[in-house]
Amino acid sequence: MAPELITDPTDERVSDFRDLVAGDRPPGVEKGSGPVIVEGVPAVRRLLASPYRVRAVIGVPGRLAELDLPEGVAAYEADKWVLSEVIGFRLTRGVLASADRRPATDVDALLAGPDPAAPRRLAVLEALNDAENLGSIARSAVALGVDGLLLDPRCVDPLYRRAVRVSMGHVLSLPLAVLPDWPGGLGRVHDAGYLTVALTPADDAVDLGDIDPRAHPRTAVLLGAEGPGLTPEAQAAARVRARIPMRAGVDSLGVAAAAAVAFATLR
Repeated sequence: MAPELITDPTDERVSDFRDLVAGDRPPGVEKGSGPVIVEGVPAVRRLLASPYRVRAVIGVPGRLAELDLPEGVAAYEADKWVLSEVIGFRLTRGVLASADRRPATDVDALLAGPDPAAPRRLAVLEALNDAENLGSIARSAVALGVDGLLLDPRCVDPLYRRAVRVSMGHVLSLPLAVLPDWPGGLGRVHDAGYLTVALTPADDAVDLGDIDPRAHPRTAVLLGAEGPGLTPEAQAAARVRARIPMRAGVDSLGVAAAAAVAFATLR
């Protein structure tokens, strides 16, 4: 079916996409409760292949033709000026989709995985408040064999529009859970058989390369926010504190780069 033409930026049919400048939800809607917003053809394709139910898609003329939209998905077309008025900024990727949120994965289900006896890798994030860093970590996680993200309650919404965009939609394929008791809840991770590895640039931490991934089939990498890193409490709760060896004069990597190195090293 041909997409429906939108000429009025206040059209209620595209209310999911209205005023995305400050966030991905209308004013007054609680964080983490609005629709998932996905930008760009590659990311929308991953959304269509994910378990998330697509609500609507809007794009500039010609861009929707690049998507194989299933029957029943509301599709709208608007010129770039109308689309900019709807969303509040100039969209360079030409297409947006909205989808219903899914319930967060149960923590114990995330820890166990499909097979509780199988090897498994998790990323555990503390107070990661930058959506783009979280999106980059999610993209590396999918690429490098990490099976899910476990977040503390202070982390940014992993399904915030910018996180989804930077992840190129890959975050939509990752199980996501929040560990409400932090860092005390890490005991549940240990009980599930994981070696918890806290990344830190501290000189007294072990070399990350000295951890044998074959000896630890279940490993969880702990990562803190850009700048402050992991809190002392989180480091103390982990089984191992590990550092990435670097050239003298460089004290640390950005958290997204450090995550990718750790995922690859412990794969």
